[in-house]
Amino acid sequence: MNRMLKSLVLVTALNSVAVVVTAGCSRNNIEAVNLANEGDKAKGTDVDSAISKYEQATNLDPTSHRILWKLGLAYAKKEQWDKVATTMAKAEKLEPNHANFSYLRGMALARQAVKGPTGWADAKAPLEESLRLDPNGPDYPTGAGWDAKNAGSTHFELAEVLYHLDDEKGALIEYTKAVQAKPDELSFYGPLAALYIDLTLLNEAEEVLTQGVIFGKDGDKSLFNVHSLLGQVADMKGDLGKAATEYELAKKACGLCNEAGQQIAFFNLGAALASLKPPKKSEAMAQLQSFQKMICKGAAATRYADQCTTAQQLASKLGGTLQ
Repeated sequence: MNRMLKSLVLVTALNSVAVVVTAGCSRNNIEAVNLANEGDKAKGTDVDSAISKYEQATNLDPTSHRILWKLGLAYAKKEQWDKVATTMAKAEKLEPNHANFSYLRGMALARQAVKGPTGWADAKAPLEESLRLDPNGPDYPTGAGWDAKNAGSTHFELAEVLYHLDDEKGALIEYTKAVQAKPDELSFYGPLAALYIDLTLLNEAEEVLTQGVIFGKDGDKSLFNVHSLLGQVADMKGDLGKAATEYELAKKACGLCNEAGQQIAFFNLGAALASLKPPKKSEAMAQLQSFQKMICKGAAATRYADQCTTAQQLASKLGGTLQ
């Protein structure tokens, strides 16, 4: 076989291999897309099934950042934050200029930091990167579970991270930006006001909360926090009448107040009513007694030891005892 014929045979063989490889990749890509589409159909009713489909799809086509994004969102619905973070890290490597991926990874790392496996500092860089890539906020697809285009969530997540890193100035700036970006999101107002209270900037805290309560709607759980903080500000300013009014509104907002952290509503209202001049004895005792039964007789007694002691002291001043 002459040299020219050998070269022709070699080229033909290589081309055949390339065709086979390309065909295999194409089949994998098509199958991955089909599986992802099946996942899309299942995500509204069966998240576990959707995750399984997306995982299979990513195994077939690990280079698809779009499928990784869908998988990350599905993990987020299950609050599997470690998997969200690792999935979005892969997506970022494939598409480093996408604000969505940086935001979701930063949020996932922040959620992990609450429980302790990672530090808050890990979440800072991806959230800052998300805002650098798109100051207007990530652009989520319809039905993703977040606003389609809104920087408020990113600023808020970054503020939470900075707060836990003891950067109070930075946290104030980012909380404020979150409110400015989405002023009708009531949940953004409480943490900003709480930080002002920590800094003993009571007028600023009251102004923030007063602005926020305008956006309150029946059923919005954030109303409990906002009214509770307004009551705290009034209490610290010595306006016990307003404090009692706000604490009563907070209790109304949480309904049965049987979720974690809401039971403090009974103590706050009871203490405020007991401190009025003259005190509203019967109403105060009823609230303090409810707090006694729900908290001081239960597993949370240690956490609220100071309030439990104060409740007993207030009851004694009112001429009664808590059972």
